[in-house]
Amino acid sequence: MFAPRAPKVLRMAKIPSDRPLRPATQLVHGGQMRTGFDETAEALFLTSGFVYDSAEQAEATFLGTAEHFQYSRFGNPTTSMLEQRLVLLEGAEACRVTATGMAAVSAGLLAHLKASDRVVASRALFGSCHWIVSTLLPRYGIRTEFVDGGDLQQWKAALTTPTALVLLETPSNPMLELVDLAAVCDLAHAAGALVVVDNVFATPLLQKPMQFGADVVVYSCTKHMDGQGRVLGGAVLGRKKWVEEVLQPFIRNTGPSMSPFNAWVILKGLETLHLRLPAMCRSAAAIADFLAERSEVARVLYPFRADHPQQGLAKAQMAAGGSLVTFDVQGGKEAAFRFMNALRIVAVSNNLGDSKSLVTHPATTTHMRVGAEERAKLGITDGTIRLSVGLEDVADLIEDLSTALDAIAPVQVPTRRPVLPVEAEPVAAPAAEPAAEAPKARRGKSKPSAAPAEAGTPLLFELASPLPEAPGRKG
Repeated sequence: MFAPRAPKVLRMAKIPSDRPLRPATQLVHGGQMRTGFDETAEALFLTSGFVYDSAEQAEATFLGTAEHFQYSRFGNPTTSMLEQRLVLLEGAEACRVTATGMAAVSAGLLAHLKASDRVVASRALFGSCHWIVSTLLPRYGIRTEFVDGGDLQQWKAALTTPTALVLLETPSNPMLELVDLAAVCDLAHAAGALVVVDNVFATPLLQKPMQFGADVVVYSCTKHMDGQGRVLGGAVLGRKKWVEEVLQPFIRNTGPSMSPFNAWVILKGLETLHLRLPAMCRSAAAIADFLAERSEVARVLYPFRADHPQQGLAKAQMAAGGSLVTFDVQGGKEAAFRFMNALRIVAVSNNLGDSKSLVTHPATTTHMRVGAEERAKLGITDGTIRLSVGLEDVADLIEDLSTALDAIAPVQVPTRRPVLPVEAEPVAAPAAEPAAEAPKARRGKSKPSAAPAEAGTPLLFELASPLPEAPGRKG
């Protein structure tokens, strides 16, 4: 039996428009369009091109006087749904998705910059981001300068000179260093710079950089948004004028477009982000506490731990400490490799944000090509290990880590921290307390500029503290 022909028009799904929707609802319904078939799931439009009713309609579409999809390199109904969902989640004006996270970073930078421009970047960047700033941009006559992201005095000194763009990530990969977003955005804007923030580690559920003054936010959707290791994708979010007039022509003509299939998979992944991320954060916090008690571990970095040098700033900007834990094992590379090879549940991989727990050795993988001297400046040693905590039972993960640590211990060291169960039931939001002042730290790290949300702010998801909100900002 043949199905009836559906109307060609796409329409937005019927969701309330008279009140703002909470993040969990946005993650399920945001941006959804339906065809005349009234499908429940988002439609997947696997098509390279689109047809027109007439030559006149085609002409009007290319002139911009008629709205019609032209070619999937320019835009596609499925990728458009993903873009709109991310806009609602981030609180941005516009979004374009890209084939990968690195395509998002490179598009965001190259669309905006020109020869003779100046860029200031946090030294603590993902290896490929570091390569773009240190190696690629200078080839096009773009001057670059690195600063220690946690040192506000270095930002002040670097931004006394006119600057076209500032690039930073917070928390950083892999050392979980924080950047004072509000303070750096103010300095950057005074220098005439566009502020681009890589928010991959925090996700828009834990941190919203635009609330602190950021102009552009970039993501690797490959990580927490898909969250199940299936597809690649990236996203660039910003003001509507910048996205349409600066970014879109670059994407349209250079072609770093996302596949509609990948967009569809990421749309489905987003539906459970508010369930997955809190569980991962709770497990990561418990694992960080466990690791800190092991004598084989020389250092543990987790933003919400009291011994993190920027804990106050982390709590002022983020709703939770995130799903990543970085630590150093005693014995350098040889011990790190023995530890990783002894793991049975946690897999060795350079990905992160997955439902499966993953571990990597930054010095020989993600940050190999930044060089030993630059790794030393970042604090990455041969014993540094980055752990992306997944959705496994935290007790099983701790047992696996404990066994692997025993493999590098001169003597057996028992686990001294009891394994705490992960609560599955939602918890009530407590009254928010003022963020603790960041402990006095090395390299002149500044205290937070932002204040946490007021008491009574609804939770984004099952976490004990609400997402901090920056005060109203100009621009």
